[in-house]
Amino acid sequence: MPEGHTLYRLARDLAEAFGGRVVRASSPQGRFAADAALIDGTVLVGAESGGKHLFVEFADDRFVHVHLGLIGKWDVRRGPAPEPVGAVRLRLDNGTAYADLRGAILCDLVGRERRDEVMGRLGPDPLRPDADPERAWRRIQRSDRAIGDLIMDQEVLAGVGNVYRAEVLFRHRIDPLRAGRTLRRSQWQAIWDDLVALLAEGVRTGRIDTVRPEHTPEAMGRAARKDDHGGEVYVYRRTGQPCHVCGTTIRTKELKGRNLFWCPRCQPRFRSRARVGAA
Repeated sequence: MPEGHTLYRLARDLAEAFGGRVVRASSPQGRFAADAALIDGTVLVGAESGGKHLFVEFADDRFVHVHLGLIGKWDVRRGPAPEPVGAVRLRLDNGTAYADLRGAILCDLVGRERRDEVMGRLGPDPLRPDADPERAWRRIQRSDRAIGDLIMDQEVLAGVGNVYRAEVLFRHRIDPLRAGRTLRRSQWQAIWDDLVALLAEGVRTGRIDTVRPEHTPEAMGRAARKDDHGGEVYVYRRTGQPCHVCGTTIRTKELKGRNLFWCPRCQPRFRSRARVGAA
């Protein structure tokens, strides 16, 4: 599933291609035809992302609300629009650029109230300048849920998916099954600051790279990663392979329907000091 940096880039690309201009809107597939007709020939005001949600604003407080889900894609292209190919749910076109939406699990035309309701439910997004990490910390510090579960909960922290979850917890040597309430405030702040930097880099490059300079293929003399997701990572989808840092075999385990990936040596099982003292 696309993570927050992908939606942020998409919002930026849509705003650059269509912002402040009249656009033609159509639904070649037909499933969005009635709503497309309501925004056809109106001004596209702008676009923004909140976590994995995208809102494209049109005149008169109308918003196209999109969630790409697992297979959704919105291609923004420059030049005259060709004949649509495949099941295009929504096409935007202004003569000099076009954008085709396919496969999204959600594509609705909503008003400002609904937009504000959805955005208000989301946790802080590391890519947004108005994000308040304290909102996430207040929920994490009192929760018995695993930190690996909490930071994937979009109402706790918006925009983080399975790749960034696995990688940021590895980078900070945190066991993904550790209860949120056992984290120290300084550990949460370090995780947040790292996510801000990692997602910003993802926006810049369009891919997820999380390894530090000393662990790149060039620095280690190893082969580059070959994976559909691209990017150099420490643990994500590396089950059974040696850790780049310590050589221990990377492990995986399902948590709430999604696979966790971690290094059992670099991310040791958490034991509270109180429990160790009692033992």
